[in-house]
Order: sequence, then structure tokens, then C-alpha cells
Amino acid sequence: MSAIDYDIRPTTADAEDAPGTGDIENMRPLPRISVHAFCESEQLHQVMDRCANDRRMSKVNLRITGGSTAAAANMFASTPTPNLIILETRANPQNLLAELAPLAAVCDPTTKVVIVGHHNDIGLYRELIRNGISEYIVQPVTMTDIMAAMAAIFVDPEAEPIGRSVAFIGAKGGVGASTIAHNCAFGISNLFSVETILADLDLPYGTANIDFDQDPAQGIAEAVFAPERLDEVFLDRLLTKCSQHLSLLAAPSMLDRAYDFEGQAFQPVLDVLQRSAPVTVLDMPHLWTEWTRSVLSSVDEVVICAAPDLANLRNAKNMLDALRKLRPNDKAPHLILNQVGMPKRPEIGPSEFCEPLETDPIAIIPFDINLFGNAANSGRMISETDPKSPIAETFSQISHIVTGRVALKKAKKGGLLGLLKRK
Repeated sequence: MSAIDYDIRPTTADAEDAPGTGDIENMRPLPRISVHAFCESEQLHQVMDRCANDRRMSKVNLRITGGSTAAAANMFASTPTPNLIILETRANPQNLLAELAPLAAVCDPTTKVVIVGHHNDIGLYRELIRNGISEYIVQPVTMTDIMAAMAAIFVDPEAEPIGRSVAFIGAKGGVGASTIAHNCAFGISNLFSVETILADLDLPYGTANIDFDQDPAQGIAEAVFAPERLDEVFLDRLLTKCSQHLSLLAAPSMLDRAYDFEGQAFQPVLDVLQRSAPVTVLDMPHLWTEWTRSVLSSVDEVVICAAPDLANLRNAKNMLDALRKLRPNDKAPHLILNQVGMPKRPEIGPSEFCEPLETDPIAIIPFDINLFGNAANSGRMISETDPKSPIAETFSQISHIVTGRVALKKAKKGGLLGLLKRK
């Protein structure tokens, strides 16, 4: 198999799977706030429903009500106002301030108000801002408009940027998802000279410590079982240096206790990881639990690794369908086909495998027992074992894709599939 040449340059995230999201994938998660939206149109109600299902709104307590300015004033006359009121109104510019007066009389001083109006009037906008309205948006509005307005009010523009998170998970046990995750984490750290953290979330059976020939005394177990102690300083003590720019948060890989977790158990760990490094790679176990669903729904990128057989096809289809529902405003998960061309094993061809999944693989990795076996047994990555091999180049390509640095493809004749859509 020949490799694929890519024109590589930094790009923004591709949001074509979620029309109207614009640059929403680059938006920081919103803090823990309360929001009440009053919608007069079905269009805004649908937009707010989409916002409610977005992963960046996971900490937001959002309530959506059909009603006008008068309904909002009546409601808050007897109840405290939330952090933010989003209010749709069809009032004329001449009457809008008078319509807002009863609501202003009952609002707490700290409550912010965003008006969604139907009149594109710069004079009205300036008058509203002078009177304490945080933002005025003209219909038709998109989810990006609403969330950008909320972020402008509640997200500190001077805050440190948060890192990109990429989760790798196998469609079936034994398909090499961990090996791919480890090689990609190593590749990202080396290719871009960027600080990268590899977190092994398979606590009982994780292999990252073996693959990097490490024996750390502490790791992710100490972080997840002591969330009250977790901050950047504590995390730094748990990390093991694997190379110049790669650090490992290792799994204990021991069976001295049961590893049962609540749904949000790993969220504090993810928050600190994203504040601590530009890139975090998560090696996910082959599980489907509340906590794995929570992690997969909150990361920036998901990569599903599969081998070309029927069980993997079924599982990959189920996972893709489930994750598209969990992440309605994000790109679909990436797919990698691994262990392709194993001798004497009947396989499903790549095109037949991908057709029911309605997605193309970002990479097809051939079965090479000698290369992978030698790398694993020596505690080294593929690019260290044989840097000139086509598989090492494939891991480089995957590293570019999951970090958003691939602009377009240029496939050689006789190469793999047409793997990437043109940007």
C-alpha cells in the first residue's frame, strides 16, 4: 500500500456536519450559570433546544419558555431572576424600551439580558446598550449567535486557552486502539513540538506504561479518586515524562480494587488536563458506561478504531449512531481501519465496510505483526522503530488530521481510499 500526500497547513475545524455552527467548535465551554429563554417564535425555540444539547453547555442550567416580555416580567415578579435572560420580542423600536420597563423593575442587578429582535436598527441597538442590555441580536439567529453572545458575557477573554482533547476508542476489544492512540500522542508531541498529555483511562488493563517502557508509582487513579485535591500542581506530580514534549498519566493496571465510577467522575480530570497542555490524548477502554459516554460527549475529537470484520462493523455503526446523537453539533467521529490484510483471515473490504457507516476512514493501517510486535516488546513507538515505514507516515497523517492541521488531500494513484473531504 502506498501512502497519501497531504497539503498540510493549519485550518479551522470543519463544521459541515452541523450547519449553522460556524466556529462553535473552537468556543470555550460556558461556566456554571442559569439561563432562561423566552421565545415567541418556533425558530428561536428550536435554536435554544440545539444549544441545550451542545456539550459546551453541559454546566449551564437552561430553561426554555414560550412567551413574551410581559410573561417574563410576570414570572420574575415573584421569583429570583437567573444569571441571563434571553428574550425574543417583535416590538417596534419606538416601543421596545417601554415594553422592557416592567421586566427591568423586577430584574436583579446582576442579571444580564440578551434581546432577540426583528428590527435591524443600529440606533435601537445603541439605545439598548446604553440602557444596560448586554446584547441585541436580529432574527434570524443561529445557535452560534446565541452561544457567542453568552460566551462574550460570561467567558473571560483573558483566560488561558484550553487544550484540544482527542479520544481514541476501539469498536471491539483487541483492534489496536490503544496502540494507535499512543503512537498518535507521540507523533503529535514530536511533529508539532507541543506539550501533549496521554491519559490512559483503562485503569485495570491499560498498556501505555508498557508501550513507553515506564513504571510510574502514581497516575490517573490518584487523580480520579481524589478530585478535591486535583489542580495543575497536583496533576504535574502524577505525570511521567516519556519524551521532550510528551507526558503520561498512566493507569495503575492492577486488579486490587474495582473501578466503578459515576457518570461525571472524569470531568474534573479532563478540565485540569485541558488547562495543563495544548493537546490531550485519551486512551479509552472498550466500555459503554455513563462515564465513558460522558467523556466521549465532552471531548473535541473522537476516533473509532476498527478491524475489518462483521462484529467491528456492527459495533462501529452503533457507536457512530450513538455519538452523533450525543454530539449533535460536532463533526462525526473519525474512523480508522486497523489490522487490514491479516493473512488467512476473511475480511470485509474497506469500501463495503464504510458504506453502511456513511463515513470514510481517515487511515487504513495494514497488518504488520513484525513491526508492531518489535515496537511493543521494546517499549518504543513505530516512528522510533522504523521511521521510514509507510505506517509511520500514516501515524503522522492521523496526527495532522485529529489536531485540525490537514487542509486537503492529494491521493496518489493506487493509494488508499479517498480519505478526506476537500476543505
